[in-house]
Amino acid sequence: MDYSFCCAQGAKWEERRIDLGEGVALKVIDFTPARKTVYPDILFVAGWISLIQGWQEVLREMTRDFRVLYVETREKVSARAPRRAGFGVEAIGQDLIRLVESLDLPENGYVCFGSSLGATAILDACSGLTVPPRCLVLVAPNAVFRIPWFGRILIRLFYPGFYILLKPFIKWYLKVFRLNTRADYAQYEKYGNALDAADPWRLKRAARALETYSVWPILKDIGFPALIIGASRDRLHEPENLKRMARMMKNARYFDMETNRRTHSADMVRAVRCYLSNLEGA
Repeated sequence: MDYSFCCAQGAKWEERRIDLGEGVALKVIDFTPARKTVYPDILFVAGWISLIQGWQEVLREMTRDFRVLYVETREKVSARAPRRAGFGVEAIGQDLIRLVESLDLPENGYVCFGSSLGATAILDACSGLTVPPRCLVLVAPNAVFRIPWFGRILIRLFYPGFYILLKPFIKWYLKVFRLNTRADYAQYEKYGNALDAADPWRLKRAARALETYSVWPILKDIGFPALIIGASRDRLHEPENLKRMARMMKNARYFDMETNRRTHSADMVRAVRCYLSNLEGA
């Protein structure tokens, strides 16, 4: 795949596959800006089954100033994982710990940037990071993963080979009950595309692992500076939970960008630059 559509003018990209041991290997796209800057590297961990196309506006803005290491986590079709591998938050978090060590990132010289499940996995990984980041930037991390009772039954009963029959129901449920499509229809389109591209076998195993996860017990022990970016009109990611997360962490602040569309725009990158500048001046 040609990732030029994610690059600022003059930026370059290289696709890498990082072997993490135990049969797991992840694809990482390494974006390098056209000129050397003072900004830290960014370890970019996107959400559950999300596609890089949904982040192209963000990446085009980021790659003006930042080296970006975009990670495709183990539940995505590009990853290699054993047949019996786990696909929950803890498994993804352990991958990130090993990945930071494998990428030889500089101590206090990189930012852990994540969205949705990717952001939650970063939080879960914090206690095990042997190379500390300068800070965390977390776009709508999930505190819990709300799956309705009938959804849990469907997850247990459905055969992944029949995913094509179940997919329209999942899209309908998101559209009607979980997303504010009037405020941000693009969010629904983005999730629909991700569901179309997902591996149904990994999707089922991940859904079963996520349904009992909660981030609340680990937040009080996270001391890294953190910016939590939310969207008050995004019902799926529960803005009140994001504010509570910021209050529970030792050194976190919350910033509202109103819609999921804005959290996936160049405006969000400008907010990150501002946060980093204030962090340096503190």
